[in-house]
Amino acid sequence: MVHIAICDDDSAAVRANQTIAEDCLRRCGSAGEIAAYTHSDGLLWDITEDGAFFDLILLDIEMPGSTGMELAGAIRPFLPHVKIIFITSHVEYAIDAFELSIFRYVPKDDIARRLPAAICDALRLLSLEEGRTYTIQTSSRLEKIPYREILFIQRDGKNASITTAKGTAKVRKSLQQVHEELAAEEFIFIDRGCIVNMIHIMQVKEGMAILKSGAALPISRSHLQAVKAQINAYWGAHI
Repeated sequence: MVHIAICDDDSAAVRANQTIAEDCLRRCGSAGEIAAYTHSDGLLWDITEDGAFFDLILLDIEMPGSTGMELAGAIRPFLPHVKIIFITSHVEYAIDAFELSIFRYVPKDDIARRLPAAICDALRLLSLEEGRTYTIQTSSRLEKIPYREILFIQRDGKNASITTAKGTAKVRKSLQQVHEELAAEEFIFIDRGCIVNMIHIMQVKEGMAILKSGAALPISRSHLQAVKAQINAYWGAHI
């Protein structure tokens, strides 16, 4: 399921862009939900206060209240992986959009041609990424964490605590259940209470897995030889 938000202070533009997005979803064979906003502050509130999640956001740059540029900057800490498509009639914004890691820039005078292509490209990329993303869903939030960003996962009471470079996220599941859901060869148990992503292991030294981040995680004696063998096999197959 792809979650899309469209924000433009012109309600007619919102309806037109929503029709384009719905057509792109059909053409790509993607299931999706589209949320429409005519006030930038409403979208910002839903994301920052209510925990709303979106994979793709279509933003008009010139809006009253928070502009599209300001909104994109405020959203990033909450949705670091969201793909943002800027729609504007002012080409001078393109440089700033690039600095904000915007997925695509669409001029309003060529929207009929450029917006469908931009949305379809985003949907194809999201489809490729979906299988390499771990999703945490509760009654109040939805979060998607790319596999490559997961450093390690530890047991924390009845929760599994997922650590990335940006912080931690908890899910009320056992480590074994999370490991089975990941279903990826790079994730290995180094202890009954810890799973590590092998792509982040720099070395194994004195019974510790040393990660590129500087974290040092103890490997249980019962797992040590198996961990070394798995690491050697993994890197032998991927180098």
